[in-house]
Amino acid sequence: MTRLAVFDCDGTLVDGQAAVCEAMKAGFEAIGLPVPSEHEIRRIIGVSLPVAIRNLAPEGTAQELLDQTVEAYRAAFFQMRQEGRVQEPLYDGIRELLEALRGNGWELGVATGKTRRGLDGSLAMHGIDHLFSTLQTSDIHPSKPDPAMLAAAMAETGATPEHTVMIGDTAYDMEMARRAGVRAIGVCWGYHAPEELYGGGADDIADDPDHLEVLLG
Repeated sequence: MTRLAVFDCDGTLVDGQAAVCEAMKAGFEAIGLPVPSEHEIRRIIGVSLPVAIRNLAPEGTAQELLDQTVEAYRAAFFQMRQEGRVQEPLYDGIRELLEALRGNGWELGVATGKTRRGLDGSLAMHGIDHLFSTLQTSDIHPSKPDPAMLAAAMAETGATPEHTVMIGDTAYDMEMARRAGVRAIGVCWGYHAPEELYGGGADDIADDPDHLEVLLG
């Protein structure tokens, strides 16, 4: 029997909000669209970049401008990474949790709104990339809450829905889990409040990584 724990990245494994907010504001400013607030940006962290920008842009914005903003965001983020200004610290206790789960026979995965390049960079930065058996990203799948990422993760590892759990910090993660028929565990250290996580379909909410380990059994 394969037990699979799939984690969101930003807001669950790492605190990437500062980098996302800076790049998003730079992207909107470069194209001349109204710059969203950091609160608005944090609310959409987790969905794929094109969906996030469409939700943040004024209603009726031309698709050409949305596409340009996507590219401006990517360019800003790439420049920040080249300059060593992308700070995505691991949340306290996450490394120990991941190592403990692997030691207890869990297969681990990631399902994220990041691109594969962005995810690879984040995991390698912290030296935890070797712990994951499956990586599902927004550049090869529809945006959350579509269940495609979880379906692919289960197919790649041989897990079944009854032995799979999705762990994330947003209602998008919880709804994706519900649509895929897997257990949904929210974390309270990310970007959506507990009531939003329960509203999205969370079965449980972890207070910290130690609590999450207990919930996973």
